[in-house]
Amino acid sequence: MDQRTDNERRQDTPPGREAKSAIGETRSTHPWLVRLRQRRRMVLLVTALLIVALVGLVVWWINTSGYESTDDAFIDARTVSISSQINAVIVDVPVTDNQPVEAGAVLVRLDDRDYKAQLDQSKANIVNIDAQIAAQQARIEQAEKQAAESQANLTFAQQQERRYTDLVSKGAVTVEQAQQYASGLRQAQANFSAAERNVVVTQKQLPVLQAQRQQAVAQLEIAEANFSRTLVTAPEAGRVTRLTAARGNYASVGQALMMFVPQTVWVTANFKETQLQSVRPGDPVEITVDAYPGRKFKGHVDSIQAGSGTAFSLLPAENATGNYVKIVQRVPVKIVFDRPPDVPLGPGMSAVPSVKAR
Repeated sequence: MDQRTDNERRQDTPPGREAKSAIGETRSTHPWLVRLRQRRRMVLLVTALLIVALVGLVVWWINTSGYESTDDAFIDARTVSISSQINAVIVDVPVTDNQPVEAGAVLVRLDDRDYKAQLDQSKANIVNIDAQIAAQQARIEQAEKQAAESQANLTFAQQQERRYTDLVSKGAVTVEQAQQYASGLRQAQANFSAAERNVVVTQKQLPVLQAQRQQAVAQLEIAEANFSRTLVTAPEAGRVTRLTAARGNYASVGQALMMFVPQTVWVTANFKETQLQSVRPGDPVEITVDAYPGRKFKGHVDSIQAGSGTAFSLLPAENATGNYVKIVQRVPVKIVFDRPPDVPLGPGMSAVPSVKAR
């Protein structure tokens, strides 16, 4: 009879065959724990990836929850219509389409011969009037001297008339002699009155000439302004667009010669009115422009228009008539760049601003 124990029998189990557990023996480990231990590295890696993804999601939510963005935005600028202020023939156009120019650069030259002649004539008129004023002042001085001489003659005639009147009363001279000196007194009085009137007349001519000089100065200023307008210059730094001026054409007053786009540009973003609750002037903005993908420009909110865009349209909405359907309105917001962009931007280019609301 075999007296070996169960352990000894299990040891005698042929190779390649698993020994069966004894009856009543409990397994010490479960299969899923074994597999978990075998795949420990993979589990740790997956857990780490989940934690990183969760942290990234939280950071993204924190950073994006305070932003207000819209794709209804475009580059804006105060474009200038360059036109002629005088009537003249175009003699030169030293610029071409889309050319960048500095402030004060000559854009168009007009024929200046007629306006140069008017300028010279105005200067000659002032010189002529100045000569007339100098001559009139000399006449005034002469009239004043004549008046002083007439007054001296009058004083002497008065003295003579009194002297001969006394002599007649004493019988020292004849009445005829006294009458002669009395007649001389009246003549001296008449001469003095005429001299005084001459002084007044010559003095009154001086303001007339001075007024004529002021008028001539005004005409000179007009002539100088018209002469300066024969050179059409750039009002500020910018670029030439829609150039229509050509050498030999006749430019009339108010005729558009070209459009001019200044370098100073900004973004006009039409936000929904429901997005403006936390948007304030000064809020930082991150701007992307469709023409330059991958580039981001820094800016800030400059101002918010006092009213929706439709309120200032040619035909504003009238909600008091007919059926009313509520539509979320859009309000223009002006966004300026913190630094001038280093790429050419023009009005109408699409942009996407993201405002970091405070």
